[in-house]
Amino acid sequence: MPTWFSWFIVFWVFILAGFMAIGGYFMFRKFLKVLPMADGKSKLDWQNHYVEASRHLWNEESKQFLDELCEPVPKAFRDIAKHSIAARIGQLALERKVPQITRELCLEGYILATPKRDYKSLITFLEKKGIDYQPYRQLLNK
Repeated sequence: MPTWFSWFIVFWVFILAGFMAIGGYFMFRKFLKVLPMADGKSKLDWQNHYVEASRHLWNEESKQFLDELCEPVPKAFRDIAKHSIAARIGQLALERKVPQITRELCLEGYILATPKRDYKSLITFLEKKGIDYQPYRQLLNK
């Protein structure tokens, strides 16, 4: 067997091991989301509950605004991100007992659902779209 072929095999072993490690990391994160918390429900169970319980509060304008806010999320992850953001917005709506989900509530829920590491790109996106986020500036500073 030629030496170059041996090195090619070693190279591919490292590449495949790296891909498996990356995939395992994301699978483990998903696994942690389905583990039950102290109340017996998992994080995904609560997300589904908030989405279903607040479904009647959404109107076409708020749905379109949520779609607009989810534009920067890569297409492969957009549905999952939209679901978790909608769950956070629904949670806020149910806690505050609002009659309808508004743009302001969507924006606040979107900010609260966004991880802190993404705040810089979130602010850039909101400024690019011309969306006023100043009333929620304190949420971005926490």
